[in-house]
Amino acid sequence: MAKPKIAVMGSFIVDLMARAHHLPVTGETVKGSVFKIGPGGKGSNQGVAAQRLGAEVSMITKIGKDFFGEDVALKSFRDEGMSTSLVFQDDSLATGTALIMVDENTSDNKIVVTLGACDNITDAEIEKARAAIEGSSVFLTQLETNMEAIKLSVDIAHSKGVKIILNPAPAHEVPEEILKKVDILTPNEVEASILSGVQIKTIEDAKKAAHALMKKGVGSVIITLGSKGALVVSGGREKLIERLNVNVVDTTGAGDAYNGGLATALAEGMNIFDAAEFANAVGALSVTKIGTAPAMPYRHEIDAFLKTI
Repeated sequence: MAKPKIAVMGSFIVDLMARAHHLPVTGETVKGSVFKIGPGGKGSNQGVAAQRLGAEVSMITKIGKDFFGEDVALKSFRDEGMSTSLVFQDDSLATGTALIMVDENTSDNKIVVTLGACDNITDAEIEKARAAIEGSSVFLTQLETNMEAIKLSVDIAHSKGVKIILNPAPAHEVPEEILKKVDILTPNEVEASILSGVQIKTIEDAKKAAHALMKKGVGSVIITLGSKGALVVSGGREKLIERLNVNVVDTTGAGDAYNGGLATALAEGMNIFDAAEFANAVGALSVTKIGTAPAMPYRHEIDAFLKTI
């Protein structure tokens, strides 16, 4: 069976992660217990998640010509068996970084992201990725790169009828001309509130926000609601998918695992509701390990997990 093809256009960012007994308040220095450097970035994380789940991923991103670009980014993609032909390099900007602090008792985190090279993806570079985007079953992107690159890549996918998933993270306004071309929007409750203008405190609020977003032209909406699960609104149907109970260690990459799982399931031909159930399992397993990309589960782990629930 041929692997489903997915194109992911997004960020590569090096994660600099420290864990401590509690997160520092302003002016406080906290002694950490663990420090790790690893591959990350929403785009890269989602691409790795899909690759590990059995998809053939075309990863479109940009890094610097520096240590993090050469020894972390390129090495990590090669280790995952992913092509680096569409991993562009910037002559002047550095590879993006994320400073991540994790409370090892609650798994809460605080993150500061510096986008660097992946915020400077050019039209010419997106054109070089045109064939990969057009030849995919699903195109997945986020908001951690420059908007010009997002718009052009969405236009390319839309023109060929490729299913488009937009994960609107980090929280940011999105032009309606982009939203109208999106098949599935996957915000969390904060992002959904910003994009819809509906403050989400309850499930009913989430439903109102989803319908408000669909009025802007989005095909379907999946709002991830943390401990409340995920709300799927599509084709006149609404379904709340409850969170799966697992041993939570680190929640940092859960949303990226979810989106990678969703893209893979859709590319394999699942309907949106079944795909969201699959993605829910992927997201759940990802939080049982430390890290972002390194915590993305493999397909055999998901298949075994699904048999237990």
